[in-house]
Amino acid sequence: MFDSEFLIALLQIIAIDIVLGGDNAIVIALASRNLPDHQRNKAIFLGTGLAIAVRVLLTIVAVFLLKIPYLMLIGGLLLVYIAYNLLSDDNDDADIKGGTTLIEAIRTIVVADIVMGVDNVLAIAGAAHGNILLVIIGLLVSVPIIIWGSKLILHFMEKYPSIIFIGAGVLGFTAAGMIMEEKVVHEWVADNLILKLLIYVVVIGGILLAGWLTKRVKSRTNV
Repeated sequence: MFDSEFLIALLQIIAIDIVLGGDNAIVIALASRNLPDHQRNKAIFLGTGLAIAVRVLLTIVAVFLLKIPYLMLIGGLLLVYIAYNLLSDDNDDADIKGGTTLIEAIRTIVVADIVMGVDNVLAIAGAAHGNILLVIIGLLVSVPIIIWGSKLILHFMEKYPSIIFIGAGVLGFTAAGMIMEEKVVHEWVADNLILKLLIYVVVIGGILLAGWLTKRVKSRTNV
């Protein structure tokens, strides 16, 4: 039913969502931490359900928006910046305030997910290549992994920093693909495999090198 290209894109979307969405469970925990125990699970499931629905809608909109001339190129360049930030930025989860009522907690979860999920939406839209089914399946598969496994994922990310570099590499791969799908660039690249490979190497290598150098500078500054 699904060809190899579909499955590769699906795995790419799941990897992107896990890497970029690893902090979603922390947002959920912070938003619902002030609720009594009997309401906490309701806030988690209702908030997460609504957040998933909104994420799907936003991603579908992004898929169609990226078909507008030059937006694929702009989206690819923006994704390069997002991938770099993944390597160089600190998390700001502490800014999430806990709600005192069920409605407040749910609203906080949904709003925080939308604000923090811009990178997910853009990356998934680019990796989906216009296939809405890919968007929906990718999100449905990856979100439960994020919710129930994110603490474990974050633990491994902290213990093995190379995982973050792998995630940034996946984003770089997606960004390079988006850039080359832009009509002007696509016509220039055509079927030149060497030029395509060079673009992938430059984009992915540039992101990883810039991220590594930034981390090195920050570590020296903090000493």
